[in-house]
Amino acid sequence: MKPFFLFALILLGQFIRAQKLTTPQLMQLKQLEQEIKKSSVDLIEADDAIDRYRADSFFTRGLVKALKTPNSFYYNFDSIKTISKIYAPDSSFKIFTWQLTKDFTSVRQKGAIQMRTEDGSLKLIPLIDNSDNSNNPFDSVRSNQRWIGAIYYKIVLTKYNNENIYTLLGYDENDEKTNRKWMEVLTFDKVGGAQFGGRYFQYPNDDIKPKQPAFRFCLEYKKEAKARLNFDTSINMIVFDHLISEEKNPGIKQTLIPDGDFEGFKWVENRWVYVSKLFDYKVDMQGIDPILGNAPTPAPLKDKNGRSNEKVLDEISRKNGAPLTSPYRVDDKKKKKEDPKQKEEY
Repeated sequence: MKPFFLFALILLGQFIRAQKLTTPQLMQLKQLEQEIKKSSVDLIEADDAIDRYRADSFFTRGLVKALKTPNSFYYNFDSIKTISKIYAPDSSFKIFTWQLTKDFTSVRQKGAIQMRTEDGSLKLIPLIDNSDNSNNPFDSVRSNQRWIGAIYYKIVLTKYNNENIYTLLGYDENDEKTNRKWMEVLTFDKVGGAQFGGRYFQYPNDDIKPKQPAFRFCLEYKKEAKARLNFDTSINMIVFDHLISEEKNPGIKQTLIPDGDFEGFKWVENRWVYVSKLFDYKVDMQGIDPILGNAPTPAPLKDKNGRSNEKVLDEISRKNGAPLTSPYRVDDKKKKKEDPKQKEEY
């Protein structure tokens, strides 16, 4: 019954949104969507940079024209596949993001936040990528004019002192050597302006993570690797891959790859608190011999104080609710295991 109930809720949400659009508005939006569909593909797939820039210009103007249609907030442009379009969990805004590539060394993100309005009129906040002009992208709270660009694939809603706090998870094809996954906190000031970043991250300094104080969090890793950074609803945590250097030099980002272990952040009061390990065990690969039948064996993982991961998670959870049981426990035989990387959207 539970899957059917969830499916019914999704259909109900779509039905409610559809009721906001009149038939003429819906027809107009469908027509405008078709007008920008080709340029949405060309801005990614055109062979020459000049053609990609031209397509991006045409697409941006066409998208803004479409969004000026009353109640466009409730229209999701489903046939446009080359950009990200996600609603906030409370449906207070929708965010569009996409990327424009000059060459393998230069990738810029584009985007806009569309706010929900009572009368259906357009309130749009453009996002101006300032990454190329930022020597230290972790240094401060930024406005939409100084945005650190990313293609967002998840929005996590938390609260503190009755204020909604939105954590954005995004992807950035940084350059020819590395990719980045971003964790960015978005809030709105009293006049509705967007503010990106803040002192929301509690973790110890190391050679891989952004140096504290950091106003946003980032995983930067080898171009050919795939690193996870996503929200896991089963444990109410943001989970990310633990990275190691192939050359034992973690300061060189293009050598960083996942090692199969996971770290995470859990929201406690007003910040994301670091959890060092999500596994109870790691696999001991020493002595493996498939001919002799010697299989990998589990070895307990402890933190620096000798505590198991489950105890660490329970201590954090008690501060912010009931104790939890991690689905990442490899000794939990009663629970069907799920590869967390299968959920990754980017």
